[in-house]
Amino acid sequence: MNIAVAIPWRPQTGREEAHDITVSHWRRTLPAAAVLDVDTGDEPFNAAACRNAGVRRAARSGADVVVIADADTLAEEAPLWNAIEGAAGSDLAHLPYTEYRSLDAEGSAQHRAGVTLSECSALTVEGACSGVYVTTPATWWAHGGQDERFRGWGFEDAAWEIAHTALLGAPPVRHEGRVYALPHPPGVKEGLQYVANAALCHRYQQAATDPEAMRALVEERAAAHLL
Repeated sequence: MNIAVAIPWRPQTGREEAHDITVSHWRRTLPAAAVLDVDTGDEPFNAAACRNAGVRRAARSGADVVVIADADTLAEEAPLWNAIEGAAGSDLAHLPYTEYRSLDAEGSAQHRAGVTLSECSALTVEGACSGVYVTTPATWWAHGGQDERFRGWGFEDAAWEIAHTALLGAPPVRHEGRVYALPHPPGVKEGLQYVANAALCHRYQQAATDPEAMRALVEERAAAHLL
């Protein structure tokens, strides 16, 4: 099985250390996999566009399964492999965790000092559906990938999960385990773009139980040359 890891990434002050730790983690955990930093050049940085572009690059390289990983998030090895094997044999995306832990400054220092990740100080983020996705290219595009109209920070992951559930008939498959997000300067959670992102996510919520409406919402992106 050919595996690729796609990491949305643009160098930013305060985030370089987390990125370097993350890349080392993936090279150690999946030594045979290509690890791809992906930046579409959009302004502001567009994580959804980078995830879509990462899947395309991985597919062109011959990858059967793509691990789409944020540049600050680490996954436990056993649930990761469960997700990879599961994604390869199903028509659903897989998440290698049931618990998303966000390390605080103390937890990050503990990790650098060699403390096991599961023992590091962290906040559990309820309902998280981002950080690390595992999918085949076919599955990713079967529910439209991610909506590139979400720019800047926020909401693209929630909309993605809603679209996946509506169009593929089930939510992403979760595997018992944890992912760990390393601390970094937070994204901007205000302003006109943030409000627009929230409004677009609300449209996904309204279409959650109507596959036809959801499909129309996904096709709307293609009409705008956004996918």
